[in-house]
Amino acid sequence: MSTLTQYGLMAEQHWREHRPQMVAEMERTGTLQQMLQEAEEQTKDEMDTMRRQLIQQGLTPQQAHDRAWEMVREKYVLLPPESN
Repeated sequence: MSTLTQYGLMAEQHWREHRPQMVAEMERTGTLQQMLQEAEEQTKDEMDTMRRQLIQQGLTPQQAHDRAWEMVREKYVLLPPESN
């Protein structure tokens, strides 16, 4: 199992704070690390694709990165809080 980088670590921190039931279930089934790894990889892949497209549309690399992060972050990393 590879070590998580910034997106995976951010996801874990966010999930533990805002999705504790989901995290507890993943820990119970032994899937937390795998799911964090997948969230990280999907975030990286989608951000890379979007970033390339945005640069082609005339954005600077930094603008493209920031915009791609805004578009992808809530899909895999910053999940909405659990409802009680």
